[in-house]
Amino acid sequence: METRIRLGISSCLLGNKVRFDGGHKLDRFISDTLGQYVEYVPVCPEVECGFGIPREPLRLVGSVDSPRLMTVRTGQDFTERMLRWAKDRVRELESENLCGFIFKSGSPSSGMERVKIYDEHGVPAKNAIGLFARAFMEHFPLLPVEEEGRLHDPKLRENFVESIFVLKRWREMLGENRSRGALVDFHTRHKLLVLSHSPKHFQQMGKLVAQPKAVRPDALFSSYLELLLSAIRLKSTLKKNVNVLQHMLGYFKKQLSADEKQELLEVIESYHQGQVPIIVPMTLINHYVRKYHQPYLKDQCYLNPHPAELQLRNHV
Repeated sequence: METRIRLGISSCLLGNKVRFDGGHKLDRFISDTLGQYVEYVPVCPEVECGFGIPREPLRLVGSVDSPRLMTVRTGQDFTERMLRWAKDRVRELESENLCGFIFKSGSPSSGMERVKIYDEHGVPAKNAIGLFARAFMEHFPLLPVEEEGRLHDPKLRENFVESIFVLKRWREMLGENRSRGALVDFHTRHKLLVLSHSPKHFQQMGKLVAQPKAVRPDALFSSYLELLLSAIRLKSTLKKNVNVLQHMLGYFKKQLSADEKQELLEVIESYHQGQVPIIVPMTLINHYVRKYHQPYLKDQCYLNPHPAELQLRNHV
């Protein structure tokens, strides 16, 4: 298993000059910050499909369900060519062990959502999906995906990064010990993290883990992964995080002094009121975990789901 997370990415976001005008769309968070923990697999549909640099701009035309990929000025139709290439390319990407993909927003080939599509009168509507992005998401329905524009939203950024680290830990677990015991351990360590996204999914996952040994391991692991990634895809909310924080407080009933307990309750309430970011109560709880050697919480991925250097929990 690689130390770094492998992510597919639209090539131009890394600063590669592959756009129709010979330019790029370098994103510093993606290349410099997240790039410290990620190994990127760059993909440029237009160049890999053989359209060259520079090239005539492309756009989507027709219906959302069956869009055509057309050149803007000369009206050439490259739909079938792109679809054939995309079908082969997503199959090739199966061997890359990707934990997700970052798409270029607005691209007629790589846009994940709200891509412009033009009707017969030349009027645009932002409700289409890029041809390659659609092919990728249909081929890898469980993999976390995002666009670079949406990653500027702190909550969406945290959710995406959290999901790719969860998937990385899952694959590391499978690579080291594909057993029921390893699955139970993984489930236990991710309990609070999953609860912060979806208590409903966690209950379903718990029932799955408790199934009799007669259930085939392949089916068990496959069903669990589907529930896990479906849960993490749902955004954590302030209310769900507060519930998890209060749940963790219960593990210190016998250790915390009255003042320490009051301090933690006040910090959690400050977070609840939107006055401080979640990193504040998290830091205090991590302090108590170390001070009182709380073994269960020490192993909870919720307290350290991704590198602190990314500062993903510093937003209010």
